[in-house]
Amino acid sequence: MSAPAKRVLAIHAHPDDVEFQCAGTLLLLKERGCHITIATMTPGDCGSAEMDALRIAECRRAEAKKAADILGAECFCLEFRDLQIVHDNPSRKKVTEFIRRTRPDIVFTAPPTDYMADHEMTSRLVRDACFNASVPNYATEADDPAPPTLKIPHLYYMDPVQGMDGFGDPLPIGGLIDVSTVWDKKRAMLACHESQRNWLLRQHGIDEYLEMQARWSRRRGWEINVEFAEAFRQHRGHPYPHDDLLRSVLATPPEDEADLFSDVSDNP
Repeated sequence: MSAPAKRVLAIHAHPDDVEFQCAGTLLLLKERGCHITIATMTPGDCGSAEMDALRIAECRRAEAKKAADILGAECFCLEFRDLQIVHDNPSRKKVTEFIRRTRPDIVFTAPPTDYMADHEMTSRLVRDACFNASVPNYATEADDPAPPTLKIPHLYYMDPVQGMDGFGDPLPIGGLIDVSTVWDKKRAMLACHESQRNWLLRQHGIDEYLEMQARWSRRRGWEINVEFAEAFRQHRGHPYPHDDLLRSVLATPPEDEADLFSDVSDNP
């Protein structure tokens, strides 16, 4: 009897963050029968120099949904506001309630250190929520609260932008995943975010939005001698799970593919 399909949640600060950093891995997990949810903390309401906050937020919610549809994923926004994500008790309760409702086995989120506060606050809130969700006496004060989860999910941090912390220094990673076979879909998911892509096209005169994604994925791929790759680091602090569930799921190829996961120690 086969094991039940894993539930996977990818939650980052803004629309397009997931597409940049882990959409390839989500596509591979989808091929292996996983249920995928993509969530953003904000609707990207500060992401335009031309539209007001309400208009750009509406536009970017629609773009996020279009990208998730390519993957066949559920799509949610927690409706924080850009540049206003803070680590306080109301925010912790809100994110914990979302974890309880989605009940993931695997969670991907922003790295603890990155180039902007929204990313770092997202990382702290999601890490806390993964812990808090299984505590029966932790009340989220939602109108119709979901029950506590049965366990702490496996937590993985996505790559920071260009693999660097806020000082521009490289951050360690735990493993790299070959996403070459799903690269075209990963690129198509990012291309759905037309409001951001078009802004950069006007500013730079080239398709920098998609090229930036390709450069970094290709750079990570070079580290393990493949065309494109994504990097992750597992949170193994007490009492989070220590076994590598992500690697276990990806080690079950759908059609006799090779193992797609490489430890950093395997790198050339």
